Amino acid sequence: MGPVQERCKCGTDTGGNQMEYIGNKTFWDEKFQNRGERILDPEQSLIDNIGYFNKGTVLDIACGDGRNALFLLRHGFKVTGIDFSEKALERLRCFAQKNNLTVITKQIDLTKDSSLNNIGIFDNILINHYRLGNAQLKELKNHITDGGIVFVSGFGEEHKVDSRIKKEDLIQSTDFEEIYESFDLIKRDSRQDERGYFVTYILKRK
Repeated sequence: MGPVQERCKCGTDTGGNQMEYIGNKTFWDEKFQNRGERILDPEQSLIDNIGYFNKGTVLDIACGDGRNALFLLRHGFKVTGIDFSEKALERLRCFAQKNNLTVITKQIDLTKDSSLNNIGIFDNILINHYRLGNAQLKELKNHITDGGIVFVSGFGEEHKVDSRIKKEDLIQSTDFEEIYESFDLIKRDSRQDERGYFVTYILKRK
């Protein structure tokens, strides 16, 4: 599937569309500022598993410039996107506006254990290509409705680490052990492609 064709004057096209993990807020602000006028495709695993989501609201954690948020908006969900890069959120709002969509955005520093404390309650939570810490994972139960879905996808523990993606970025099978008292694991999937090893976990609030 080729790049989604929305164009937005929120950045300058440098010809690169590869995600990078390494870097601080300044790095990511500059990355999104220079990403170009096209947005990346939504995560394939999200496309494949959209049927698991409950109708209603979605919290998109570490949403970036909104490739998944826009996909969800088009499918009728009400989306709140949070990220620590204001440039990413500016691009998300720009893309949404150009497509006559409404999105809520909040700039939040996800490196802080308390970052989700006052975020609200949602029918679904999406975490794509970001590994939450233990304190934040435990906090999820307070921000999702009964029967709500938590969708987690990204590079898994068998992915080969390099200068871009470190071991601590990889989703581990043990990450969710301490939240199973509040959530049921209803699906785990993995796949390998030219980019690496990916995993998807879909959990349901008890």
